[in-house]
Amino acid sequence: MSRLAQLHPRRFFLETWRDINEEHLSAAHGRRFDYKVLVVLVVAAVSLTLMEYWGDRTTFLDLFPNRRMPYWDLKSFGYWSVCRFLGYAAIPAITVALLPGERLRDYGLSFKGFFSHAWIYVVLFSLVAPMIVLVSFTDDFRTYYPFYEEAGRSGFDFWVWEGLYALQFLSLEFFFRGYLLHALKKTMGAYAIFVMVVPYCMIHFGKPFLEALAAIAAGVVLGTLALKTRSIWCGVLIHVSVAISMDVAALVQRGEILWTP
Repeated sequence: MSRLAQLHPRRFFLETWRDINEEHLSAAHGRRFDYKVLVVLVVAAVSLTLMEYWGDRTTFLDLFPNRRMPYWDLKSFGYWSVCRFLGYAAIPAITVALLPGERLRDYGLSFKGFFSHAWIYVVLFSLVAPMIVLVSFTDDFRTYYPFYEEAGRSGFDFWVWEGLYALQFLSLEFFFRGYLLHALKKTMGAYAIFVMVVPYCMIHFGKPFLEALAAIAAGVVLGTLALKTRSIWCGVLIHVSVAISMDVAALVQRGEILWTP
């Protein structure tokens, strides 16, 4: 019960934000202009712009217009996933490596203390899982997921797609809950969470309204969790587990056999 009490909104949000502010804002008070904030935000804006204009499947279509080539759809998602890795992870990681005194592991990549917080992931996923089962019975859900329509054709299609999907979520979590949050927290404290939530919400534009709206709440929860645990790995597990579960639920509802060669 004491562990579950840590998830009370007052303790999970307000007390966590207060602790973060006490740790970082007092030290940042009176500090000179922090060039790191400028560099991180400009690089983030450039990365998001590059992915928007050149990192989508439409660019792959321009490069390889012959959609009859074997596994064209899967290759297009591969292009999309790799571009997300470059924009969300590789470019920011190079930036951190070039910043004096910065260590990449301090940007949410350390596994230290991960297992002591893994129970939070279990609780959050157990709350989401029943909702996935319920919505899987709707026609919209079955036709929307998986994004890769041939995922149920074979085990190869399914696992390659899920691997690409997971790489994209790992990269996304590092960008928003690692790179942005941990670079900004020393200057902005807990307010860094809400700076991060703005672009995180915007990358959901074009998706259903409720999903874009839910991204705001999800960004606040996952951002708070990342700063509380000093790690992105709980967020990665939640994102990947939910995504794979949604794909499996949709395929089961459609009666497609995942292991057919």
